[in-house]
Amino acid sequence: MTDTIKSNNSDIPESEQRRDFLYLTTAGMGAVAACSVAWPFVKSMTPAADVLAVSSIEVDLTPIKMGQGITEMWRGQPVFIRRRTAKEIEMARSVDISSLRDKQTDEERVQKAEWLITMGVCTHLGCVPLGQKPTEARGDFGGWFCPCHGSHYDTSGRIRKGPAPKNLPVPEYKFITDTKIKIG
Repeated sequence: MTDTIKSNNSDIPESEQRRDFLYLTTAGMGAVAACSVAWPFVKSMTPAADVLAVSSIEVDLTPIKMGQGITEMWRGQPVFIRRRTAKEIEMARSVDISSLRDKQTDEERVQKAEWLITMGVCTHLGCVPLGQKPTEARGDFGGWFCPCHGSHYDTSGRIRKGPAPKNLPVPEYKFITDTKIKIG
């Protein structure tokens, strides 16, 4: 008894074989087209080379005088660096934490009491608050004031009044020396 091996394709009419081939070819081409359309969107979500290049910055604190603040750019956003006076530190530390909307102590927000480093973007709608220059309005609590919608921040960058829901964020930073920090 001999078995004959038949090709699977011999039982299927030629018109159906062509149809199956066309379905597979069309599906394959559709998958390639979908990937070629999706790839630019996925690629656009990765950080640009200029952003990656400034993923960390070093800032020399030597020229900043007591009570003065400067603004540095990091990852395309302003960072407020303020050398606080003894009075500003006392104001920040004397606040009753239970009265705050976003409860953080001053000690949680700074590494050295004299230096406050925060992002310079209002947590309400992303405006840049005033208060870095001595001539600018610092709000009701001596910190920063966002004139767009009236958010007031204290000398620790905590929200005290207005629509902003959160404190000014503190970026990741460390002291390299007593007079130099690395942000990022």
